[in-house]
Amino acid sequence: MKVKTILVSQPEPKVENSPYFELQQKHKVKIDFRSFIHVEGVSAKDVRAQKIDLNNFTAIILTSRNSVDHFFRVAEEMRYKVPEDLKYFCQSEAIAFYLQKYVVYRKRKIYVGQKDFVDLSPLIKKYKEEKFLLPASDQLNYDVPQTLNNLKVDWTQATFYKTVMSDLSDLADVYYDVLAFFSPTGIKSLFKNFPDFKQNNTRIAVFGSTTQKEALEHGLRIDILAPTPETPSMTMALEKYIADANKGK
Repeated sequence: MKVKTILVSQPEPKVENSPYFELQQKHKVKIDFRSFIHVEGVSAKDVRAQKIDLNNFTAIILTSRNSVDHFFRVAEEMRYKVPEDLKYFCQSEAIAFYLQKYVVYRKRKIYVGQKDFVDLSPLIKKYKEEKFLLPASDQLNYDVPQTLNNLKVDWTQATFYKTVMSDLSDLADVYYDVLAFFSPTGIKSLFKNFPDFKQNNTRIAVFGSTTQKEALEHGLRIDILAPTPETPSMTMALEKYIADANKGK
């Protein structure tokens, strides 16, 4: 069956040269974007209830832009003056760059990983004497605590924000040829909003093994999978599938 419409369960890209827009133009398909999940901040009161005193930490581990935003939000709510000698360990260059929204980059001690959390290991190991705070979501990737525990450093995890399923009731009577998912929570959100969802001819695209596992546990048929050696991104996987499905269009 040909593909004419795709729903991507993420916010619309803010850059003009997004591969999704190129895909849309090249194959004349309609691509809509809608977040199936969103982030809500945890109050300073609830952070305190986790026995967190920001004064007790000498280093912050940041795994996403959300962790940056919510660390500084909670710090402000707690009237905590962020010290200039606080060390920041950022999972990627993009997160470190985003940190400039809150601090003067050249005046701070910022350590940057390559991409995956494990890439931060040598840097964290080098500063084992620090007291690390990990401001995180309520749905933290299992490899993060595992990596930190293996390093045997003094670290504390605290929930600064939560991943919440969005209200999708306005999509009840809308049909798409392809639904693209990027997290297990996205799949859960689909079934929370539509408990009687039947896949029928809808193609399901998933990114990552945990999303794949969640989809299969909900009885979904997976038609498009990324990353693979041949298609390392979701857009590449979608393009390959559409090119095959729409032959002779």
